[in-house]
Amino acid sequence: MVQATQLASGRITVHPDFCNGQPTIRGLRITVETILGFLSAGESREEILSQYPSLEPADIDACLCFAADRLEAIA
Repeated sequence: MVQATQLASGRITVHPDFCNGQPTIRGLRITVETILGFLSAGESREEILSQYPSLEPADIDACLCFAADRLEAIA
């Protein structure tokens, strides 16, 4: 049985059979990479939240924490 891994306060889920194993937000089909891409392109939190109404502000925080944790792990 394949299990999902939850990270960043349980808001980030990694499951090998879901979205090609990419980290997603709360099991939604929204990847951490997508949100980080919007942020790096200069989109505001408000713009992202309006584009993805199923997201909560804490989901964006979790994406940033997830990225910081990954960077720390490889440093």
